Amino acid sequence: MPPEEIQSHGDQFKWLVALNSTHNGILIVNVQGTVLLYNQAAHRIFRNENPHPVGKHLSQVRPEAWADIRGILRTGKPQVGVRIELPQATIIANRNPILQDGKIIGVISVFQDISDYEAIISQLRGYQELYRELEAVFESSFDGLFVVNGEGNTVRLNSAYERISGLSRDKIVGRHVSELVRDKIIDRSVTMQVRKRRAPVTIMQKIQGDRNMMVTGTPVFDEDGEITLVVINVRDLTVLNQLKASLEETRKLESLYHQSLTEQINLDHALERMVIRSEAMKNVLLKAVKAANVDNSMLLCGESGVGKSMLARIIHEMSRRRIKPFVKINCGAIPESLMESELFGYEAGAFTGALPQGKAGLFETADQGTIFLDEVAELTPSMQVKLLEVMDENRFTRIGATRPKTVDVRVIAATNRDLKAMMEKGSFREDLYYRLNVISIDIPPLRSRREDIPALARQIVQNHCEQHNLNKKLSPEVMDALAKYAYPGNIREFKNLLESMMVMSEGESISLADAPGELRQGPRSQRDPLSEETGFKQAVREFERNLIQNAVGRYGSVADAAQALGVHPATFWRKLAADKGPAEH
Repeated sequence: MPPEEIQSHGDQFKWLVALNSTHNGILIVNVQGTVLLYNQAAHRIFRNENPHPVGKHLSQVRPEAWADIRGILRTGKPQVGVRIELPQATIIANRNPILQDGKIIGVISVFQDISDYEAIISQLRGYQELYRELEAVFESSFDGLFVVNGEGNTVRLNSAYERISGLSRDKIVGRHVSELVRDKIIDRSVTMQVRKRRAPVTIMQKIQGDRNMMVTGTPVFDEDGEITLVVINVRDLTVLNQLKASLEETRKLESLYHQSLTEQINLDHALERMVIRSEAMKNVLLKAVKAANVDNSMLLCGESGVGKSMLARIIHEMSRRRIKPFVKINCGAIPESLMESELFGYEAGAFTGALPQGKAGLFETADQGTIFLDEVAELTPSMQVKLLEVMDENRFTRIGATRPKTVDVRVIAATNRDLKAMMEKGSFREDLYYRLNVISIDIPPLRSRREDIPALARQIVQNHCEQHNLNKKLSPEVMDALAKYAYPGNIREFKNLLESMMVMSEGESISLADAPGELRQGPRSQRDPLSEETGFKQAVREFERNLIQNAVGRYGSVADAAQALGVHPATFWRKLAADKGPAEH
């Protein structure tokens, strides 16, 4: 600023030269609004927007400030702490009138760039917020937290530690960990071990002699590698043990509920599939459902035709092996000479007539699944020994092989004979009997559960009608006769009787006239056919009728049944017509 310009405004402004060197920006205007001083700091703050502002009117230099300064010139009231937001900075301005002899001769405005201070304040606020967050995390931790400085003095602990240990802060904070051990507040110090190893350490610790804790001490290092803090996490094992016990109990209950639900679902499906109404068969199915949950061997006992094969398959389908094979073997239908090769298979060239690639046996086929040994009582003593070996050792050897094969199968056996009596007579091995008889289910005959007959009859008729596109139903008299019959052949005979009547009946309603003689005669059908009450011709006649009706039921038509029995169809029709009599015919 030229000295002659300052001199022209009066001696009172000589001191303004010194203001040019201050850190804060200074702007001075006279009463006319002319800029008298605009120091170097003002140029710096305002980024030298006006290189030569002195002598210009303020409205040309800082137009946004002229309105406020004009108000000060008019009223004489200062403005303090006016915040000015610039693109490059944030400024605080203090504006005061310049008085001489009580008269306003100008305005001085002092600017201070507070951008750096604002950044510091913002950073400080961030630290304060972070501190509050960390404090909240520290205090809200479920585990106890215990902080010790580099010298081993306790500096802080959280509320969870107070709750877990039963100790208050004022009793612990500020004390050295060695004092806590000496006073038997804790039995050992993890801090000392952390300082020694310079690494995290986990130990078991007792607090006040009776509370078991798992404590983990973690060192905190400064930039020089010195331990400044040891942060200790404290977990009450008493609570953990309680939670573990509770979790185990919950898992047991969940397993029981799941098993009960599965058993009930399986039972409902089995009841629908087998059409059961009697309590006796419901008990059988309930045992089967429970047995399906395990892999033990089973023995199904009952007369021929009671449904042992179906029950075995249902047990398999309810078990964990349901997606694996179910292999049925009729031990009484396989010749003794072929039994071993059928059950266990053979290697290539094992005997004359063997397949060149060898053959897998039925046990090998059933691997991971279930093998059903029907009529197990018919096994020879030598095969009983081999079966026992497979069940005991889970392995067998093919015929012609030198190495055994491992197999994982569940064995379900069935018989209509008294195995225990056979065992006592020596015709069935005692050890095999007990090996098979781990779980035993006795299936009652149909005559012992007559309440199952109506629903079972309706299902068989419905299935047959759907299969052959028929529309037939049982008359009340037939239903009554079915309920009274003894069924020596059980379910198998029951089904054959119904299918025979459906084939032989001419109308939609199946009457008693369509029934075989033994069913029409009711309970008397159980008499000896060679008794005094039955003549030879009548016995032959009843035999022929039953044979013809069973064949028709089995093969589906008179022509096919006649061909199977080697009889001309006309003979079939003549026999049937003669048996029905003129009225029926």
